[in-house]
Amino acid sequence: MDTPEQNDVSSTEFAEAADGEARRAIEAILMVAVDPVAPNLLAQLLEVPARRVEAICDDMASMYRRERRGFTMERVAGGYRFQSHPDQAPWVERFVLEGQSRRLTAAALETLAIVAYKQPVSRVQMSAIRGVDVEGVMRNLQHRGLIDEVSRDPGPGNAVLYGTTQEFLERMGIDAVSDLPPLGEFVPGPEVVEALERSLRVGPDEEALVVDGADDTAGE
Repeated sequence: MDTPEQNDVSSTEFAEAADGEARRAIEAILMVAVDPVAPNLLAQLLEVPARRVEAICDDMASMYRRERRGFTMERVAGGYRFQSHPDQAPWVERFVLEGQSRRLTAAALETLAIVAYKQPVSRVQMSAIRGVDVEGVMRNLQHRGLIDEVSRDPGPGNAVLYGTTQEFLERMGIDAVSDLPPLGEFVPGPEVVEALERSLRVGPDEEALVVDGADDTAGE
């Protein structure tokens, strides 16, 4: 007859074996998945609680980081997926990206950034912010699946409001828009702004030269 201690050992071994099989199954699913796979779906497929799936996935992600693999397991857009490790970007770009995909123009990147941080936002608001007509650029972003119509402005005209999509989250490698870096990280500090203002400010000597030059021109 088994003792309580033996039963505990058997239960532990069974749980570890079950987790090991779940890890293998999750790896196989994520290897062939095109989009991030939600933990609820994994739980249904493996017939285990979703919380257990999340714990297993977090443990797998930590293991990959410890082993310094060339890929990572990330939670993106509400699901899990494999993606190349950030420090391998130069090799990945050499193999896949360079010359094989159309890059977004500077205007498109600027427009996409504004949508990401200001959403929901209308085309009129976007044009006012950028100072140019953005209809063509936004149509291109929408065609690429990076932005889409999310709601209507309740004010006069019921303008269409745009926001980012799940495709945007996947391309950025983030789980939610709130994971975007704060804009403050990209705004120069007050000392930088002051230095720029000083460099652009016209001094007394320079001002005199400008005035003299203007007088000479007027005399001509």
